[in-house]
Amino acid sequence: MKKTKTNRGFGLIEFVDRYGAKCSLQKSSIATEDCIWLGVDDPDPKEFVPGRGWLEVRLPNGVHLTTRMHLSQKLARQLLPHLSKFAETGEI
Repeated sequence: MKKTKTNRGFGLIEFVDRYGAKCSLQKSSIATEDCIWLGVDDPDPKEFVPGRGWLEVRLPNGVHLTTRMHLSQKLARQLLPHLSKFAETGEI
């Protein structure tokens, strides 16, 4: 994991998931409450084609895929016990 800051000075932790996807945990710039962004940085949509395997899917211009969660402190607190249990036991 690499801990840095964004160009705008917000905390940023970059890491790679189990499948090699670049991910991040980033402090949000939202002004109304403390939030974070968590998830895959860039989507990599694929389609399974029998006999050919997983192939890249080209998306039309203007299509946006949401890949990161925007979490409030309240939601992070609600998820934390489940993440802790998984980290300790491998179960949820």
